[in-house]
Amino acid sequence: MPKLAIVGDIHLQFNQADIDYFNHSEYDLILLTGDLGEFNPAEGLKIAEQVAELTKPALFIPGNHDVANYFNVAAEVLDWHWLEWMSGLGRPRNVAKLEQTLKPVICGGYSTHQFELGGMAFDVIVGRPFSMGGNRVSFPDLIAKLHGVMSMDDSVARLKACVQQAQSSDLIFLAHGGPTGCGDQPTDPWGKDFGEGQGDHGEPDLAEAIDYARTLGKRVIAVVAGHMHHLTKQGLQRRWYLVQDGTCYINGARVPRIFTQNGAIVRHHIGLQFDQYTVTFTEELI
Repeated sequence: MPKLAIVGDIHLQFNQADIDYFNHSEYDLILLTGDLGEFNPAEGLKIAEQVAELTKPALFIPGNHDVANYFNVAAEVLDWHWLEWMSGLGRPRNVAKLEQTLKPVICGGYSTHQFELGGMAFDVIVGRPFSMGGNRVSFPDLIAKLHGVMSMDDSVARLKACVQQAQSSDLIFLAHGGPTGCGDQPTDPWGKDFGEGQGDHGEPDLAEAIDYARTLGKRVIAVVAGHMHHLTKQGLQRRWYLVQDGTCYINGARVPRIFTQNGAIVRHHIGLQFDQYTVTFTEELI
């Protein structure tokens, strides 16, 4: 039975204690949902250097904070394409540096990764990187340059191709933002909690890829993502999981993931185990 650790959005909250714990743990694979830093790519690279010390197999998807500064994110939110282009000229170099710094941790995006761990073979499909959620492609210039994706339809096609490349009948999807279809309330796993504070803020291309996998007879064990933090902007607690159509949807973004509880410093992650018939998952504090 494979044992996976899910480390949600890090936002500078990862250090030697985490490295020591995971390297000596019984986990077979570590999935990281992105956002190493905040609005400074250099800060994220420092965290990437620490993540790279993991000796367990690990797979990472870049989030919207991983190659973006404050101006990049503001331009994307306001849909100011000229500012997004001007403020993002160096991002392809930043992505290459991030990938190099993370090694041997795999930095995925529109990619398929086969594993045979814990007596089971399965594939992890890594979704669209740098996502800010919602129904449009975030940072379109960067995604077009790095992946040739020019539209949401292109993204759907790329993700379906990743599903076709999977060699196993058992799949896990790893994304930064989760898929549409998991609720439209602020407390739902990827429900909108900003602006008017209601609506489904999931990714339609990811949802289509998941549905497509099922049409091919694939078993979608889990969909793992983050981005929408567990504490909403209204101060409410977000649901961090949902079981639907036989699939576990898990939002790992407990931010900050290092905090004090009962006078002790604890570190958050989620444990996921599965076999041919069952799937279990639990919040873990170390």
